[in-house]
Amino acid sequence: MDFRTIVITGASSGIGAALARSLAAPGRTLALLGRNAGRLEAVAAACRAKGATCMIASLDVSDTDALQAFLMEVGRETAIDLLIANAGILDGRSAGEAVERGSVARRVLETNLLATLDVVHLVLPAMQRNGRGSIVLVASLASLVPLPDAPAYSASKAGLLSYGLALRDAVAAEGIRVVVACPGFVATAMADRHLGPRPGEISADDAASRILTGLRRNRGMVGFPFVPFWLSRLSLLVPEAIRRRGMKNTRFHVGP
Repeated sequence: MDFRTIVITGASSGIGAALARSLAAPGRTLALLGRNAGRLEAVAAACRAKGATCMIASLDVSDTDALQAFLMEVGRETAIDLLIANAGILDGRSAGEAVERGSVARRVLETNLLATLDVVHLVLPAMQRNGRGSIVLVASLASLVPLPDAPAYSASKAGLLSYGLALRDAVAAEGIRVVVACPGFVATAMADRHLGPRPGEISADDAASRILTGLRRNRGMVGFPFVPFWLSRLSLLVPEAIRRRGMKNTRFHVGP
């Protein structure tokens, strides 16, 4: 993959950090965004050790002004070839609650969906002018199987999946590739808030490898692991009573 300038949001840990390390190479510039400055600098140091040039910004992707200023700085010298929109949060019902609070739902949707769309549209116009570019949106298998313990998280990821697949068709003729990744359970710091079963959990490095393979092959949707992905795709065709029975052993709540 001939990417020279790469932007990764949510790069301070988990899948974003693993993607940064995988893509780091001589001649590449990585623009890494994350909320934890210390962890972000550690990821950048690992990428620089592999020969990459790194720019970092410790910010929240919902801070549109700061985000725009940083991306303008990145794009001032060279065109952004690849955007990986990975930043997101997991939240849902806490112990003793039947459903998440309204304030939680709003924060999840604003961070996971609306802020991600802001990132896309700060980068997309230059890609359209240049007639090339790639965008990866990191969604979740929850986009296919809504989680009763995290309705807003499920909705935010379903929105990303639908938006990404529609955008893929909209800009394909302009030389821009859009790929939506739908991981299952991945062992990350964010996933540690998920207090319940995590069947089929894989490492962040494994997830990054699968996402990049899907990008190389220009797949519209990259879902994994294989069996949970296909069970998820088929789940909405299953009668509700059977689906509820199957979900019973995956109920969870979020920790602090």
